[in-house]
Amino acid sequence: MDTVVDGPRYIRFRPFYGATVTLKTVAADSFKSASLKPDSSDREAAGPKPEEGALVPRILAFDVGDRRIGLAISDPLGYTAQPLFTLHRAGRRADLKSVGRVLRKHGVTEAVVGNPLYMSGDQSPQAAKAQAFAEELRAEFGITVHLWDERLTTTQAHRHLDDAGHGAMGRKGIIDQVAAVLILQSFLEARANRRGRT
Repeated sequence: MDTVVDGPRYIRFRPFYGATVTLKTVAADSFKSASLKPDSSDREAAGPKPEEGALVPRILAFDVGDRRIGLAISDPLGYTAQPLFTLHRAGRRADLKSVGRVLRKHGVTEAVVGNPLYMSGDQSPQAAKAQAFAEELRAEFGITVHLWDERLTTTQAHRHLDDAGHGAMGRKGIIDQVAAVLILQSFLEARANRRGRT
């Protein structure tokens, strides 16, 4: 059973283009986690532009690690990324079961999985694991899964936490969530830019 061990904390940082965002994070011990893996289309077509102010299906982002997975979710209007929690991996079936609960609870129809390539653009061992996770996610739940370039995302996440005055102690509990927020915010902004050009 998933249990919340610690209450939410708030940190402020500037993710993109100077906007200050307040993140509510959940301690790392909050949830026993899910196993995810990547799917197809790296960069999907913009798709139809939603009406202004209309609610849109939620998108869930994953920063996949060997021991933990950070999750972030889009807001109901599809404009911003919000941290959700950190999943502690507990085996493939248990992980997927936990992810399935999140998908159903939030009505998620798409997922974004961070793809940690080398700086050269070549495939890294961790990228291969993320891609396998995305494929499991697609096969298990039948949702659209996007792989998204996340080079330097973890470095950026640490920098934001440093700027917010968040010490090294306890950082493991939130770093994955912040990385997932950065992945999802980048995806949402790229999609919005594509729609703006159509």
